[in-house]
Amino acid sequence: MATTTPGGVRGGGLSETTSDGAPMTHPQIMKALSGLMLGMFVAILSSTIVSNALPQIIGDLGGTQSSYTWVVTAALLSMTAATPLWGKLSDLFSKKLLVQISLVIYVLGSVVAGLSQNTGTLIACRVVQGIGVGGLSALAQIVMAAMISPRERGRYSGYLGAVFAVATVGGPLLGGVITDTDWLGWRWCFYVGVPFAIIALIVLQRTLHLPVVRRDVKVDWLGAFLISGAVSLLLIWVTQAGDSYDWISWTTLAMTGGAVVLGLLFLLVESRASDPIIPLRLFRNKTISLASAASLFVGIAMFSGTVFFSQYFQLARGESPTMSGVLTIPMIGGLFVSSTVSGQIITKTGKWKAWLVSGGVLLTAGLGLLGTLRYDTAYWHIACFMALTGLGLGMMMQNLVLATQNQVAPEDLGAASSVVTFFRSLGGAVGVSALGAVMANRVTHYVQDGLAALGPKAAAATGHGGTAGGGIPDLDKLPAPIRTVIESAYGHGVGDVFLYAAPFALLSLVLVVFIKEVALKSKPSAHAPTAEGATEAEDATEAEGATRTPAGTSVKA
Repeated sequence: MATTTPGGVRGGGLSETTSDGAPMTHPQIMKALSGLMLGMFVAILSSTIVSNALPQIIGDLGGTQSSYTWVVTAALLSMTAATPLWGKLSDLFSKKLLVQISLVIYVLGSVVAGLSQNTGTLIACRVVQGIGVGGLSALAQIVMAAMISPRERGRYSGYLGAVFAVATVGGPLLGGVITDTDWLGWRWCFYVGVPFAIIALIVLQRTLHLPVVRRDVKVDWLGAFLISGAVSLLLIWVTQAGDSYDWISWTTLAMTGGAVVLGLLFLLVESRASDPIIPLRLFRNKTISLASAASLFVGIAMFSGTVFFSQYFQLARGESPTMSGVLTIPMIGGLFVSSTVSGQIITKTGKWKAWLVSGGVLLTAGLGLLGTLRYDTAYWHIACFMALTGLGLGMMMQNLVLATQNQVAPEDLGAASSVVTFFRSLGGAVGVSALGAVMANRVTHYVQDGLAALGPKAAAATGHGGTAGGGIPDLDKLPAPIRTVIESAYGHGVGDVFLYAAPFALLSLVLVVFIKEVALKSKPSAHAPTAEGATEAEDATEAEGATRTPAGTSVKA
């Protein structure tokens, strides 16, 4: 039975109107989104603040290159697995409450991570952090879609991209300063975000007011378990193959076979679930299918850049954690500019495809050029390559979500938004895991070649090919000739990582070319009665102030 809908709410979502029917002004919208953006800032900061501290963290905790990769991959894995679940929950429960819960989960994971005494504990805490960050990443897009029309959303997506850029550049810088400060140390990289998260919780409580649409449905927990298991098995296999066991072995067959079986079971469960975590019918929409696949490849490019640059600057060029953050500013600056500018222009024109295609071209070019990196590459070359990569990422990340949200019905908004975010996170998790394994292999190979050129005595003196059995080397303790070998190996190895990532960016470009551009709607998604857009008659009805609430649902402020 339908209930009375509060002023400014139509069909189960918050519109761009105030309680007296007047359109929400830009300051009012920004106030409503302030807590959400602060929460996003905290979440992204937690992901990036450890990047430049990781070489020292892994060294202090006695970890290896595999541990280095898993500290990053664990958070991405849990974020990937949790994202569709958060999206589905947002279609059932209070979005505001879910954002606050995800912030609390992040805070708990951060505090315990700072107390870690070994890499195993740290990796487990990163899993908890990833669950919270997954909620914030998915819910930020969903809340914006519930409040703001697709036509206007480009502008605010640009602001979200700007928050992403500031946190991404501020995180490594802050993390580097904290790590280099003797009376703080790397553990404060995990503690520093806690007070900001608490402030975000308070601001959210005061500023974010969304209606709650309740439906009598069940959460697809079995589907969530199966997709998590499939992704986990796949990532564990990619990370350990070639080290703990051969690429072609019974272990490989068991793990890949298990991942495939779990994936098939997931598809079977989703096809029969009354309210699936990822509605398979969404993929009948060509735009959603193409955008999801493109996001997968964009995720590989995005996370490979943020993860491996810290190793390049610290281990190939001998920079401090602080300078490592400073030197990545060109990439983050490019992301900041392109996400903000593209969002503003999309809002004015309603056209978005050209930005996606241009972003794909720039991203492919940037990664291809970064594939030429060596330890002695001129920095101005690196800065230009990073700027191209950042510009491409800024044009693609938010706009792929925007294109998807523009073509779904209100009841599928959360699931559709989280699907695109899920594939981006999945790409990042698989990419970091696979490329980390590739880098470990290539670095060892280049070190062995370099030491062989120095002679057998040099190789014997360093042991384990100069990488301490897979550990992170301390460059300051190495003799000059051997240090040059290690720096050269890491420089060449990171270059190879970007070279292998470039074809995936090219695939994302090919996919977005085939996405059909649909003009952005001028009403919030909550107004759209169908997945393909409202008819003229329905638009006219809504313009007159008619309210429709689906049978069997209730709307609460």
